[in-house]
Amino acid sequence: QVQLVESGGGLVQPGGSLGISCAASGTISRLYSMGWYRQAPGKERELVANIFNSGPTNYGDSVKGRFTISRDNVDNMAYLQMNSLTPEDSAVYYCNYRALIRPFEEYWGQGTQVTVSS
Repeated sequence: QVQLVESGGGLVQPGGSLGISCAASGTISRLYSMGWYRQAPGKERELVANIFNSGPTNYGDSVKGRFTISRDNVDNMAYLQMNSLTPEDSAVYYCNYRALIRPFEEYWGQGTQVTVSS
């Protein structure tokens, strides 16, 4: 079992910045990815960014150049720095953990709301 605890999120003005973090605890795989997906009302859940504990990162097309994901392998944490936010970034952001070797488990955080509005 893996538990995910998210922190951060909230209300920010357009053009502003915000950071969110996710801490994983429990039985952590030797090879895994952590990251965020987001879901806005009436839309499908989409990838924001993820990072492998070995280093590589992936970003959704809509956030490339604005968002940066980083990690702390010692504490099994992932951080998402969001810059140049627009109202279209408003959504519930869900932390995701995925083991990349057996037993290939996947877990989700409870979600944190990010609202970009003036």
